[in-house]
Amino acid sequence: MTTEDKERIALWRFNSEFKSEKHIFLTHGTFSNRKICSGIAEYLTEQGFTCWLMEWRNHGESSKVQKDFDFETIAKYDLKSVFEFLFKDRNINNIDCLAHSGGGIALTMFLINNPNYQPKINSITLFGVQAFGAGTEFNNRMKILASKYLTALLGVVPAKTAGSTEHSESYHTMKQWFNWNLKQNFIGENGFDYLSEMKKIKIPILSICASGDKFIAPKVGCEKYLNAFENSENQLIYLSKENGNLENYNHSRILKSQNSKKEIWPIVTEWINKKTIANNV
Repeated sequence: MTTEDKERIALWRFNSEFKSEKHIFLTHGTFSNRKICSGIAEYLTEQGFTCWLMEWRNHGESSKVQKDFDFETIAKYDLKSVFEFLFKDRNINNIDCLAHSGGGIALTMFLINNPNYQPKINSITLFGVQAFGAGTEFNNRMKILASKYLTALLGVVPAKTAGSTEHSESYHTMKQWFNWNLKQNFIGENGFDYLSEMKKIKIPILSICASGDKFIAPKVGCEKYLNAFENSENQLIYLSKENGNLENYNHSRILKSQNSKKEIWPIVTEWINKKTIANNV
């Protein structure tokens, strides 16, 4: 895809030999690429879906950019170009969405800026997604503050520090996330308040978080994020060994691991099928 600001965005299609009219859009977060989502995309394809997996600019096979970008850039340009392609060029009537981490933040911003797409989306599944609740507890807030100033000095967050094998992220990209969690707000360009607008998204949302994800998307942050949509149909799943789950998943294993495939992916498939049927009755 070519965005309005002339960047090239990679969009991958996963589909079986049988043509499916059930479509799912997937995207990753920071420090990542399609690989974090490819396992579940292949699984969902086996369940009868056609999956469309987008890689952000400067990630995976998308173009390497020279100019600064942030979550709002992904929302306003990358996501917009892909959704226009899917709904206008491919004539898809409706779709389900699945996003990991920052991908869910960008998806939220996109839907707030483009409300005309909201009726076309059956459901949303979020893995480890929050924007303004990670700094609720003092220790985490101090970690975020230290990370912000260290990143400002270095200019980047090294991929290894973030537990990633993809690549580093710039301070400009991560600054929004640091500030949102320190100030417990969700402010975008020109002071736009995304937090107050989240309740306008009435798409049913399944949010999945885990006890081992203590820094990026702790339970308290994921709860606050989901509650901001003010939709009683939304559901939060909290995974832990104490609750009978196979492990205390961390931020990446919650989506990509053999245990996730065994006990989480089937739940997601059931959720998507149920909401897709309900939206098309």
